[in-house]
Amino acid sequence: MLGERIKQFRLAEGLSLDALVAKMGGVVTKQAISKYELGKTRPSPRTLTSLARALGIKTVHLLESPLKSINFIAYRKRTTFSKTEQTQLENKVKCLLEDRVRMQGIVGIKNKEELPIQSLRIKEINDVENVAQLLRKRWRLGDDAISSVVDTLEDHLIHVLEIEANEKFDGIAAIAIDDQKDILASAVVTRNVECGERQRFNLAHEIGHLVLKVSENVDEEKAAFRFAGAFLVPKEVLIKEIGAKRTTIALEELFLLKKRFGISIQALLYRLKDLEIISKIYYTQWFKVLTRVSWRKSEPHPLEKENPQWLKRNSLKAVSEGVMTKDRAEKILGEKIEYDNALSLVNKMSFMKLPMKERRRLMTEQANKLKSHYEEEVRNNNIGGGNLVEY
Repeated sequence: MLGERIKQFRLAEGLSLDALVAKMGGVVTKQAISKYELGKTRPSPRTLTSLARALGIKTVHLLESPLKSINFIAYRKRTTFSKTEQTQLENKVKCLLEDRVRMQGIVGIKNKEELPIQSLRIKEINDVENVAQLLRKRWRLGDDAISSVVDTLEDHLIHVLEIEANEKFDGIAAIAIDDQKDILASAVVTRNVECGERQRFNLAHEIGHLVLKVSENVDEEKAAFRFAGAFLVPKEVLIKEIGAKRTTIALEELFLLKKRFGISIQALLYRLKDLEIISKIYYTQWFKVLTRVSWRKSEPHPLEKENPQWLKRNSLKAVSEGVMTKDRAEKILGEKIEYDNALSLVNKMSFMKLPMKERRRLMTEQANKLKSHYEEEVRNNNIGGGNLVEY
């Protein structure tokens, strides 16, 4: 198990064996790390601490059991996305999803949502419209625009993971499964983008890959794209808004629709074409205009990005309830957190009014409570003398 964990965190950081040796300052050899990963030998406590430090994690993380199974669904990537890049991304996602599943356990959240993983059947492309509305109905979203896609997904325990990656990667969906084949959690993974409209559409696209079961005669990527449009912009609502048939549509109207439904002008035009509200010829004319003014990747009036909050909210809850240390929460979040107990000021004022003897008694009691925590930290990090080279 330890060997698997070392390899997982190394690959998640995109490090070769040689690169990890260099980050550790040469305290071990490449051959030694290879033996650790293969389970042939076990690093000394001191070396384990050096490994963890080089990988940017706590020693205890290497000793945790990995999740039994994480399945990846439907990569969206360019052919130039290398095997090395794919391996790094998969291991990074595994680490991130593991953190979230463990957090679910810590705060007592169970996945009660019966998400239809790749079970909504699509025999032809037009079936996507009904399937998208079926999911909206199941999630009680009504017919109007979705105010926050991120909140909607997190409300149904679908974790939103944003990865720093180049343009060769677009997105992927993943599910964590236990020994009984029950789904512990789901995640949609997208590249970190700057504008909200692209983010929202990418997330809806990945949900399409997550829930659709597409027949062989249907292009899976087109089905997911159609699902994203139908999920974000319901057919009946759009027709009621602008009419069943249009010969022309003004730019200002498109900007208003963009703001209302939270998707790009390009995606809106494609949606109008799919529903035959505008003709293919008219769509092509607009497509050429968008290309000419360089709006294909970036257009005016970008929407604000939506920020995932589930992990931070539950990390603060775990720290507040005393079931997780602040350091551990910050490591999982990848950022510092300001934890200020709302009663702290009141407690301090009350404390200072106590007699000196009582204050000393309370301080001694608090120190004893913290003693075991610090002793555990020392054991986990194996603080000691200098490192010895292992071969």
